[in-house]
Amino acid sequence: MRNSKVGLVVMSALAAAAGCSFLPSVGPDYERPEFDLPETVVPDAGMPTTNRTETGEFKAAEGGDDVRRAVTTNDIARWWTRFDDKVLTGLVDAAVSNNLSFAIAKERLEASRWELVGSYSAFIPTLSGSGAFRRSQRGPETSAKHGSGSPVHRDSYSAGFDASWEIDIFGGSRRATEAAWAQADAAWWNVADALVSLTSEVGLQYLELRITQQRLAVARTNLVLQTETYNILKSRLDSGIGDELAVSQSKYVVNQTHATIPKLLAQEEKLMNAIAILVGEVPGTLHETLAGCPDRDWLSEPVKLDRIPLDLVRTRPDVRVAERRLAAQVAKIGVAKAQWYPKLYITGSMGLESIKMDNFIGRGALYGSLGPSISWPIFRGGKIHANIQAEEARTREACLSYELAIERACGEVRDAYAAYTQEYHRYQALENAVKAAQDAVTISKDLYKNGLKDFTAVIDAQRSLLTLQETLVISRGSITEDAIALYKALGGGLSDVDGGAMEPVATK
Repeated sequence: MRNSKVGLVVMSALAAAAGCSFLPSVGPDYERPEFDLPETVVPDAGMPTTNRTETGEFKAAEGGDDVRRAVTTNDIARWWTRFDDKVLTGLVDAAVSNNLSFAIAKERLEASRWELVGSYSAFIPTLSGSGAFRRSQRGPETSAKHGSGSPVHRDSYSAGFDASWEIDIFGGSRRATEAAWAQADAAWWNVADALVSLTSEVGLQYLELRITQQRLAVARTNLVLQTETYNILKSRLDSGIGDELAVSQSKYVVNQTHATIPKLLAQEEKLMNAIAILVGEVPGTLHETLAGCPDRDWLSEPVKLDRIPLDLVRTRPDVRVAERRLAAQVAKIGVAKAQWYPKLYITGSMGLESIKMDNFIGRGALYGSLGPSISWPIFRGGKIHANIQAEEARTREACLSYELAIERACGEVRDAYAAYTQEYHRYQALENAVKAAQDAVTISKDLYKNGLKDFTAVIDAQRSLLTLQETLVISRGSITEDAIALYKALGGGLSDVDGGAMEPVATK
C-alpha cells in the first residue's frame, strides 16, 4: 500500500509538470510592435552630369535620363567585392577571422548561449547529496548525566539525498526561459552588428589609405613640375637674363608643396597601422601589402534608391538587438508577476542513518520522505508590486528604444544616400575645375614668357591646380566612402533577408 501511494504521488507530479507546458503563463505575450513609418521621398540629387539648374544645384533625374542601377540586396551583402580589389577582400576576410574586438563579441554570444542552457534547469528536479560523521561527548558533570560522574560519548553516521522539483504552474520559469532566448538572440545580433561595423571600418580605413597615397602621388607630380620650372628660372637668372623675384617666388612654391608630403607620409603610416590592428596583425607587418597604391579609379557603377527600404531597415543588426531586448523585457514582466502566485514543489529525501557503523548499511538505517509542498507570499511590503511596475517601466523604455533605433536607422540611410548622390555632382564640378586650372597654368606660363604677365600669375595658377587636383582625389574617394556608409546603413555585410532573419556572409 505504501509503495502504491508513493507511485501515485510521483505520477501526479509528472502529470502536473507535463500539463504545465500547456497552461497559459502569467504576464503579457510578446508581439513585435509595428510602427507607422510613412513613406518619404529619398534625398536624391539625380543622375550625375545631368539636370543641373541655373543656381548650380541638381534636381532628381526624370524618365530615361537616369541610367543608375537600383541597389539590390546582393550589392549590400559582401559589398566589398564590388570593387574588384583582392587586397580589400583579403583584408575583410582576415578581419572577420582575426579581429580581437569581433572575437570578444563572439565570446559574449557564447556566454549568452550557455546562460540560455542554464535557464532550462528550472524545469528539472534538483538533487543534492550529503554525508556526515559526528561524535558528541559530554563530561560527567553535564546535565545529560545529572552528575553521575561518568563521561558519555555518541557516534552517528548519515548519508542521503534531497530532491526538489518546482511544478511551473503559472509559467514564471517559462517566462524566464523566453527572456533568456530573446537575450541570446540579442547577443547574436550584437555579433552581426559588430560584423557590419568591422567590415565597413576596414573598407573606410582602406579607402582612406588609398586616397592618402593618391594625394601623395599628386603632390609628388606637382613637386617635379614645379621644380623643373624653378630650375629653368634659376638657370636664366644665372645667365643674367632672369627675374630674381620670379626665382624666389618659384622656390617658395616648391618648398610649400614639399612641406605637404611629410604630413601625408605620417598619415599613410597611421592608416597602415590601423588596418593591421583591424585584421589582427602586429602593426608594421602589412606595409609591403599596402604600400603599392594601385593606379585605378575607385568610382563604381552609380546606384540609386527608389525608396527607403523599411523592411530592410528593420532587419539591421542594431535594430534587431533593440527588438530582441524588448522581447526579453516583456517576458521579464511575466517572471515578476509569477512571484504573486503560489509555488508548488515535489520534495523528497532518502538516506541512511545509524549510531553504529556496523548497522549503517542495512534496512534498519534507511529513512525517506516524499510529498508536495507549497509556498505562497502573503505579505512582502509591496516589493512584488514594485518589481512588476519597474519591469513594466523598463519594457516601455525598451519599446521606445526600439522605435528610436528604427528612426535613427532611417536617418542614417538618408544621410548616407544624400552624401553619396551629392558628392557625385561635386566631383563633376571639380573635374571641370581641374581642366580649367590646367589650362590656366599653361596660359600663364606663355604670358610670362612673352612678358605680358609677371610670375605671380603662374604661381597662383600652379597653387590652384595643386589644390583642385588634391580636392578631386579626395572627392573621388569620398564617393566610395559614402557608398560604403550607405551599405552599412542598410545592414551591409549580412546576407539577404530570409524569413525575417539574416546571416553573416563575410566568410562564405
